[in-house]
Amino acid sequence: MGKEKGIIVFVTVPLKEVEKLVKILLKERVCACINIIENVKSYFWWKETISQEREALLIIKTQEKLFSKLKKIIKENHPYTVPEIVGIKITKINEGYLDWLIKETHASIN
Repeated sequence: MGKEKGIIVFVTVPLKEVEKLVKILLKERVCACINIIENVKSYFWWKETISQEREALLIIKTQEKLFSKLKKIIKENHPYTVPEIVGIKITKINEGYLDWLIKETHASIN
């Protein structure tokens, strides 16, 4: 394909909310694939205290130009006030996988 770039986005989600968020993101076509790593034990500062939560880590594959749209949908559907949404540019990728990723998310680009 052309100048399209892929990114990986990491999002942590409470275990009970995982399936709901994953289905929304895939139906909106803002990503091509999501891997779920369950039972991630997270420790973090929240409201001046150290908190702990059992979460799932989503590993989301999408196009760089869809990051803003993906982030907006996550914020609208995530139970946390400040969800973790971290995007990392892909610098090396199987070209066939990138072509597939772009094809599967193309309909979401306006």
